[in-house]
Amino acid sequence: MKIICFGDSLTRGVTYIKGRLRIVKKNYPAILQELFGQKEQDFNQSIHVLNKGVFNDDSENLLKRLEKDVLMEKPSIVLIGIGGNDCNFRWAEVAEAPQADHMATVQLDAYIDNVKAIISSLKEEGITPILLALPPLDPVRYYEYTARLYSAKISEWICKVGGIEHWHGMYNRALKKTAEEIGVRLIDIRTAMKKGGDFSDLISDDGIHPTEAGYRVIAHEVYESLLFYIKGNELKAKSYS
Repeated sequence: MKIICFGDSLTRGVTYIKGRLRIVKKNYPAILQELFGQKEQDFNQSIHVLNKGVFNDDSENLLKRLEKDVLMEKPSIVLIGIGGNDCNFRWAEVAEAPQADHMATVQLDAYIDNVKAIISSLKEEGITPILLALPPLDPVRYYEYTARLYSAKISEWICKVGGIEHWHGMYNRALKKTAEEIGVRLIDIRTAMKKGGDFSDLISDDGIHPTEAGYRVIAHEVYESLLFYIKGNELKAKSYS
């Protein structure tokens, strides 16, 4: 069985250490592969996990590379982790004009339409789509990081429209509602990370990218959810044989 992890930098495995963005080897797809490897004897097949995460991607970018990075690979399951960049803002523009109106990189309706289009394309090919909730962020450290990159003037705009955690939560709620409406499984890694320990241990210094410990929490939550799904399907297959 082939499982593709399809998403942005959080799928790729980016973290922020000592003032630099880096890719950790123990990202969530890599840890997920290890977990399946440890229990391979429990399955009737080998499970291969592919990491198709790209830094700074949003839902529009995922749609553009869906054919090449996913459909041509013919996976059984695709884990879709996207949204953090969609609900983010062009902070350089915000810093230049904090009193002006600014829109999220991909507006909410377009984000949901893109996610639905990805799901529809996967289903047409007989591939099972599974959504991942948006992971939490640490707003204080995120704004400290963003203000250092651009300008403290962004705080003027944030006070007017609400912080990124407001937008992050709004997009996540819309994603969960969409999953329920169209009958697609969603793995709630957001709640898992909130219950997983101190954010200072699970989220890196930029306030948004997980640490290796954070990626491990994500991987374990995904693994446990997939375990029930795969085992359940194997039992169904046996009952029909």
